[in-house]
Amino acid sequence: MPSSNRLRTGLIGAAIQASKSPAMHVEEGRELGLDISYELLDLDFVAGHEDALPRLLDMAEREGFAGLNITHPCKQSVIQHLTRLSPDAEALGAVNTVVFRDGERLGHNTDWTGFAQSMAQSLPNAKLDQVLLLGAGGAGAAVAYALIRSGAGHIIIHDIDAARRDELIARLAQSRANTKLSASGNVAADLATCDGSVNCTPMGMRKYPGTPIPEKLLRENLWVADIVYFPLETELLKAARARGCPTLDGGGMAVFQAAEAFRLFTRRTPDAARMQRKFRDMVKLGAPV
Repeated sequence: MPSSNRLRTGLIGAAIQASKSPAMHVEEGRELGLDISYELLDLDFVAGHEDALPRLLDMAEREGFAGLNITHPCKQSVIQHLTRLSPDAEALGAVNTVVFRDGERLGHNTDWTGFAQSMAQSLPNAKLDQVLLLGAGGAGAAVAYALIRSGAGHIIIHDIDAARRDELIARLAQSRANTKLSASGNVAADLATCDGSVNCTPMGMRKYPGTPIPEKLLRENLWVADIVYFPLETELLKAARARGCPTLDGGGMAVFQAAEAFRLFTRRTPDAARMQRKFRDMVKLGAPV
């Protein structure tokens, strides 16, 4: 870590203007006596859009950033531009945190621990015999890994890109322990036999409105999780709650992954509970999420 308490960090992704990451990092830094800046490098407003990723990484490294968070749609494409990956990021094939240190670009994945901690906190008794996972991108990989590490018996994976789905299944098969992994043949039929479902697609974000699961398929004994956190109450979660389903919003994952990323950037241990309280306060005050 630099000798100065001043650190520059940021986030690369699309449709990120509502992100609460800047406030979480800046305010926790202030609590620990650090002067942290956190910049939104939104691909929607950059020439070249996703193709601008390598240019933005070069800029951040050149200008002395401590690190960057990476979100949709770059969690997998960023890997080719990094020096090394942590074991978890290697296993997942997805990166959401890049640390610039000693001339290297180190790729980490804090999404999986973020989701696992959120599940343990808010749905501690959720049955995991069979879970339907919607979305096989970077976030889907992290959530699947978290479910495996949490002891899921069977994970059924659906993605509109069959090749990406099959690639994820093959990758996770190398670290799956006793978890069965399979491709979804029919979402409605699969959901009928599942204990729970996790939306790992961008559907539900303000830029991608809608719900990946029709309301008629929801039932009272099905737990439903969504990793989208802006808005915090997605159309899917609103429908699930109306049906009496136990639900998990994306806020917990957002906070816990941010806390671990903060630790990687600063080499200081944040107070995750404090970060969570501040995040929830922002939501209560009506700040857009």
